[in-house]
Amino acid sequence: GQWIELDRDKMSEMLEFWQSHSKENPEIHLKDMIKMASDKEDEIEFDHDEAIAGMLSRLYEKNSLELVQPPSDFNGMLRQYQIRGLSWLMYLEGLGLNPCLADDMGLGKTVQIIALMLRQRQSTQTPAPTLLIAPTSVLGNWGKEVQRFAPRLRVLIHYGGDRIKQPEAFRAECEKLDMVITSYSLLRRDEKLLRQVSWKRVVVDEAQNIKNPKSAQTKAVLKLEAHHRVALTGTPIENRLLDLWSIFNYLNPGYLGTMSQFNKQFELPIQKDNDIAKSNVLRKLVEPFILRRLKTDKEIIKDLPDKVEQKVYCNLTKEQASLYGAVVKDVETQIEDTEGIKRKGLILSTLMKLKQICNHPRQFLKDDSEFTKERSHKLSRLCEMIQEVIESGQSLLIFSQFREICGSLVSYIRKTYHYNTYYIAGDTNMAKRQQQIEEFQREETPPSVFVLSLKAGGVGITLTRASHVFHFDRWYNPSVEDQATDRAFRIGQTKNVFAHKFVTIGTLEERIDAMIEDKKKIASSIIGADESWLTELDNEAFKKLIAISGSAMMEEA
Repeated sequence: GQWIELDRDKMSEMLEFWQSHSKENPEIHLKDMIKMASDKEDEIEFDHDEAIAGMLSRLYEKNSLELVQPPSDFNGMLRQYQIRGLSWLMYLEGLGLNPCLADDMGLGKTVQIIALMLRQRQSTQTPAPTLLIAPTSVLGNWGKEVQRFAPRLRVLIHYGGDRIKQPEAFRAECEKLDMVITSYSLLRRDEKLLRQVSWKRVVVDEAQNIKNPKSAQTKAVLKLEAHHRVALTGTPIENRLLDLWSIFNYLNPGYLGTMSQFNKQFELPIQKDNDIAKSNVLRKLVEPFILRRLKTDKEIIKDLPDKVEQKVYCNLTKEQASLYGAVVKDVETQIEDTEGIKRKGLILSTLMKLKQICNHPRQFLKDDSEFTKERSHKLSRLCEMIQEVIESGQSLLIFSQFREICGSLVSYIRKTYHYNTYYIAGDTNMAKRQQQIEEFQREETPPSVFVLSLKAGGVGITLTRASHVFHFDRWYNPSVEDQATDRAFRIGQTKNVFAHKFVTIGTLEERIDAMIEDKKKIASSIIGADESWLTELDNEAFKKLIAISGSAMMEEA
C-alpha cells in the first residue's frame, strides 16, 4: 500500500545470496541469519520459525540461557557468573558458533575453560584433545590451574628441548590426552607438527596476540584444524577496530568480510567519521559471539567477595635458571662446613640471592645490563597484566620488598608504556609522599601505577583508587602481604580488590608458598615477621627448599 525505494546494488547482492544458497546449499548457516538480522541499514525483514527466533533471542539476551550444572569433578566452586559463562560457551559450541570470552582480568576466564573441558570429558568417551595457545609467560600458570581445579584432566605442556618432535609419536600421545598447551612462539616453529592433529577445539589465550592479521603467528593459528575455536582476552580491541576483525577472522572466518571490506564498511566510517549507525550495526554483529563482563557490573559485584586473591605462576628464563643453579651449587658445598650464626647468615643471604634472581637477573648481578621483560618471565607477565588493567580504566599498586627492583620497575613502566606512575620508597620525604598519594587518589587523575617498597608503603596509607594489587616478590609473612593489600582494601573502597601474588615455579618461591599455606592452616602465629624461621631447617631440608626443579625453566629450544 505504499512506495518504497529499492537499492539496485543491495537487491543484486540479495539475489546473488539467495541463488547461491538455493543451488549449492539449501540450508542457511546461523551466522548468515545473525548477519541479516544485524544489518538494520538494509531494512530487509525475513520470517523465521519460533525455534530460530528463540535461538537468536538467547544469543543476544545471554541471561536468558538455561544454566548447566558445574562439572562434578571440578575441584573448587564456580561463581554464578562463571556458571553462566560455562553455559554460554557450551551453548555457542552446540550451535556451531565460535565464542570470544572477554571477561575483565581477575574474573576467571581460565577456570571457565577448565570447567568446559571437564564437561566435555564427562559427555564424551574418547574426546579429541583441546589445543591451548598462550604467551610463554603464562604456560606455567595454565599448568598449575589445571592441576589445581581439574587434576583428572590429562595434560601435556608441549614445550622445551625434550618435547615430542616426531609426528607419529606426537599424534599417538595426543590420542591419550585431554589438553595440549603450547606457546605462540613455538606454534610458529612446530606448525607442521601441530597441524597433524584434528583438534576438538583450539583456544587462544590473550587473543590480542593475533590482532595483527599479517603476523606469522596469526597465520599459523588460522591453519590449525579444529571443530571449535575459542578466543580469550580482556581487551578485544586494543588500539583499532582491525584488532576485532583479526580475532573474528580466527573465530568465524568471513563473518565480518575481508579485511579491506571491513576497513571500508566499518573501520573508516567509525574511527574517522564517528558513524553511529555503522557502530550500532557492528555491535549487533559481534554481540552474540562476545561475552564481556566487567568487575564494575552490579551483577558481578554481587557475585564476588570484596577481596579476590590469586597466585600468578611464572617460570625462569634460561639466564635466570643458570644463575639460580650456580648459587645453589655453591651454597650446597658451603652449608656442610658452616655452623651457628654463620650458618644462619649463609641461609638468609642465599634466600635473598635466589629471590633476586627470580625477580630479574639485573637485580642479582647489580650491573648496568638491560632491565627487559625478555630476561624475566615474571616481569613479562607483570607487564601484560598492567596493560590490561590500565586499558580497562583502572589503577593498580605494585609491591616489592626490594628498593632496587622498585626503582627499575618505575623506570621501565614510564619509559616503555608512558603510564602515569608514582613511587614511594624508604627515602621518599613526607611532602613528596603525601603529594603522590593525593594525586593518585584524585578521580580526575588518569589510570595510574603506584610502585611501593613493602616496608615504606605497606602500612599507614590509603590508596583506594586502586582495584588491583600486585606482589612482585613474596614476603615470608602472609600478614605483611595482607597489610600491603589493605592499602587498597580498606574503608572507603567501593570496588572489589584483586590481589595477584607472583610465584616462580620449581624454585624456593613455590616451596615457601606451599609451606606458608600449610602453616596458615595450622596457626598463623608460627610464622615470624621475616624469613628467620627458615634458618631452623636442617641441611637436607634447606637443600630441598632451594633446589631448582625441571619445571622451573620454560625455554623453546
